[in-house]
Amino acid sequence: MTQIKICGLKYRPDIEVAVEQGADMIGFVFAASKRQVTPDQARILARDIPETVKKVGVFVNESPAEINRIAAMVPLDIVQCHGQETSADLALINHPTIKAFPVKAGRMEGDITAYPDSLILLDAPATQFEGGSGETFDWEALGKTELPNDRLIVAGGLNAGNVGVAIQQFHPFAVDISSGVETNGTKDPEKIIAFIQKVRGAEENEL
Repeated sequence: MTQIKICGLKYRPDIEVAVEQGADMIGFVFAASKRQVTPDQARILARDIPETVKKVGVFVNESPAEINRIAAMVPLDIVQCHGQETSADLALINHPTIKAFPVKAGRMEGDITAYPDSLILLDAPATQFEGGSGETFDWEALGKTELPNDRLIVAGGLNAGNVGVAIQQFHPFAVDISSGVETNGTKDPEKIIAFIQKVRGAEENEL
């Protein structure tokens, strides 16, 4: 079953909708972003999230020591690194990791083989902030044979209208969405519900 990560959540009602509808991962952004939360805010929001739903913290070029401090405080289940972190950096993190790679002009920037123990997230190149632009990357141009499907997370410009195609193209471990479930920059419960339903529907079609 394709895992679903709803990222950039800041408010309890949105988290409750995502959890009730069957999201597998909830993402808190600690890096500079309009979706940024403080560790204290995330700690409060995380209190009522069931253990079956993984809490993911998104960081950009933060020190492993600070990541470990925040991860223990919230607490987080998974750490997502969305900058230029090295495999040596990730080895110092006390939690399972996701390493993000931008895809530009059909080419992945970076060496995923250097991160054999991390989930691999593919995203469109950043614009104003690191951590994605809300745009899709060229799914067709990217070579699929080199991708570790069992560790692959597809992000970047996903929405209820195209996530089924993404699943058919990549057969990923997970899909990750943030701006695609927003209206005017704010999380939209109806879009969260529609996205999760589309993912589950696409899985049924794959069977």
